[in-house]
Amino acid sequence: MKKSKHGDKVMSKNGLDTSPSHLLHRVLQIALDIYSEEAGEGALSQRQYAVLKALEGSEGLSQTDLVRLTGIDRSTLADLVSRMLAKELVARERSVTDARANLVQIAPSGKAALAEMEPRVAAADEKILSLLSAPKRDSFVKLLRKLTAAREEALSGEIKPRKDTVADGEKPIKEKKGGKKKDKVSGKKMKKLPFPPLSEGVSEAATTEELVHAPVVKAVSV
Repeated sequence: MKKSKHGDKVMSKNGLDTSPSHLLHRVLQIALDIYSEEAGEGALSQRQYAVLKALEGSEGLSQTDLVRLTGIDRSTLADLVSRMLAKELVARERSVTDARANLVQIAPSGKAALAEMEPRVAAADEKILSLLSAPKRDSFVKLLRKLTAAREEALSGEIKPRKDTVADGEKPIKEKKGGKKKDKVSGKKMKKLPFPPLSEGVSEAATTEELVHAPVVKAVSV
């Protein structure tokens, strides 16, 4: 296997090393393997942990709420909750505000299992990040959060069109005294996001601050 001029190993010349879908799938496989190693046999699965973590501190959530908080699709979540009910990790009761809805609550045995898993999940997250150099870890987590948030916004239809038609980073042309106009262009500054712990395969909405390098163009008088 060859190396690039930066010392990075080149995976292949068949295009897989530049495919985001393939690379993310490989990263997911790595994360699942590390989670299994740290969790041990008979421990909560990543999805079970995600459901219990979402329920922690709440008085009960609907399955719709759990889909939104965990990112697990509805049919998979329904099957997952059924199996967790059988294991008495969660309980289900009728909502007092909506007689048609059932709320899922974390059961005492679920709380105990969650507490037991917390240090193992933290160890798995740390081991995953240790594969990267320290300066790159924050950026890696921010990019994962940004991808998740962008996809969730797109699916929910919350992306709003821009009010103006100027390019990103530009400001509308303003009238100056004397009838002259000046085209102002400003670059966006880099903003730091707090470094959150990886959420064990859970998709949570990311902070909306962006890390963007926009071109800085000098003002031109016309």
